[in-house]
Amino acid sequence: MAAEYIKLYEKNPESRKLEQIVKVLESGGVVIYPTDTVYGIGCDFTNAKAVQRVSKIKNTKPEALSFICYDLSQVSEYIRGMSTPVFKVIKKALPGPFTFILNANSNVPKVLNAKKRTVGIRVPDNNIIRELVHLLGKPIITTSIKDEDEVIEYSTDPELIFEKYGDLVDVVIDGGYGGNIASTVVNCSNDEFEVVREGLGDIDQFL
Repeated sequence: MAAEYIKLYEKNPESRKLEQIVKVLESGGVVIYPTDTVYGIGCDFTNAKAVQRVSKIKNTKPEALSFICYDLSQVSEYIRGMSTPVFKVIKKALPGPFTFILNANSNVPKVLNAKKRTVGIRVPDNNIIRELVHLLGKPIITTSIKDEDEVIEYSTDPELIFEKYGDLVDVVIDGGYGGNIASTVVNCSNDEFEVVREGLGDIDQFL
């Protein structure tokens, strides 16, 4: 069955439409949504079947997936041993175009934390996805929508994304054109700031 195609505006996303999407997430649905970098695909991170669906679509293992939190307070529910210097930098950098790799605690579902003790966490500077997380009351899995074009790495047009993924997911959110540069991935699990992948964010400006 084809996904629902829902238009939302980042500055003032309609609460009725957000609630409609949250119901899909609560029932184990998979959603494609905009972020402050590229379009992402995700689900309720506590729903193991939905996480497996996302993994299958992306052809990756569940433990390779990151998740989106609403704010730093919610981030703190799922990580352990964050030092004060790391906390200060992350507080300045978020919301923003970063994925921070941090040490996971036991609140992180086992499906995401089976063979490693770290997780990737995002707080994007985008009201649509953050409001969805806020209404859902728990994090949403995130992994980027790839493009098969050799030149364009990420899909940016929500209508084309719908054409490609409409039979694989339950909702595609049109939040306008997305970017084509992914988040900068920074490993902070050893109390240092090691850039694992250069992306849109520049961590140096916060150090």
